[in-house]
Amino acid sequence: MSIDRPTVAKIASLARIKMTDAELDRMAPELSAILDWVEQLGEVDTSEVEPMTAVIPNTLRLRADEVDADPRTGGDRRDDVLANAPVAEHGFFGVPKVIE
Repeated sequence: MSIDRPTVAKIASLARIKMTDAELDRMAPELSAILDWVEQLGEVDTSEVEPMTAVIPNTLRLRADEVDADPRTGGDRRDDVLANAPVAEHGFFGVPKVIE
C-alpha cells in the first residue's frame, strides 16, 4: 500500500501533530513500508497457532477470598458503612439517576 504526502499531512492533522514539509516527505515512505509489512503479516497462515494473551506463560497468584467475620477488623459492617451514605437504598449506596 502506498501512502502519499497529502495522506500523511491529513493523518498528522487528525493527530494534531505539526510537521514540516521535509518531515512529511520523509514519513510517506516509512508509513508505506509499515503498511506493507502489516499486509505481509496478514498472509501468514496462523490456523494452527493457538491464541495467547502473553508471550511468556503467566499464571495468576490468587489468594483465598475470605471475609473476616470479626466486626472490629473486617467484614459484616454494611450497616456501619451505609451510615456514612447520604442516601442508602436496599442495602446499597443510593446515587442520582443519570440516564432517563
